[in-house]
Amino acid sequence: MLFKKLATSALLITAITAITACSDNNIKTEAEAVSQPPQTLSQENQSMPTQAAAPALVSEEKPALFTSQSVMVTAKVEAIDHESREVTLMAEDGKTVTFTAREDARNLGQVAVGDIVHAEYVQSISLQIVAGENVEPLAAEVAAVVQSEEGEMPGLAALDTVVKVLTVEEINIENNTFKLKDVDGVISEYVARDPENLKKSAVGDVLVATYTKAMAISVEKATAE
Repeated sequence: MLFKKLATSALLITAITAITACSDNNIKTEAEAVSQPPQTLSQENQSMPTQAAAPALVSEEKPALFTSQSVMVTAKVEAIDHESREVTLMAEDGKTVTFTAREDARNLGQVAVGDIVHAEYVQSISLQIVAGENVEPLAAEVAAVVQSEEGEMPGLAALDTVVKVLTVEEINIENNTFKLKDVDGVISEYVARDPENLKKSAVGDVLVATYTKAMAISVEKATAE
């Protein structure tokens, strides 16, 4: 996945709609779409995003890795119709995106042609095997959104963290596979990316998967020429 390329159109659209009308429900929906805890360890999902930092081991005793990726996008407001709420943004590569801002969009009236939209998106994934005893699977999520005040230039900061704890139910060194149980009691089998990690794990351990997504968006007035 080449986030830098994909982000151009996706984040340009998000830039205006999320600036002014981003709810907790929107954040959670996006989080659920990227929450695939154990599959990131399977062979069929080995290819990491090219923009991501190299996975870093954080523990020698138990398998663990951390990876993150970030995207920054800047665009200029090419056209805006406050009555119809239609907005056209131009990216740095000259490509344009036209869309209609939501009715509950906040502070759209402050935006004018020539204004600059900045959007930054960061996503990180932490996976760590921890020795446990009688630990039950669980899932939790925390989301927070802060928006600019009425009458100010549009701006938004959003953070969403999903934590899932899965228990190791079975390890098969010969077949290089392992089984995890989730909070719903479903047991699934996966193929280890690194066979050595299976030797460092044991039945009863837990996999703690933490997914964090953050977004910051701002609009600044065009500088007078």
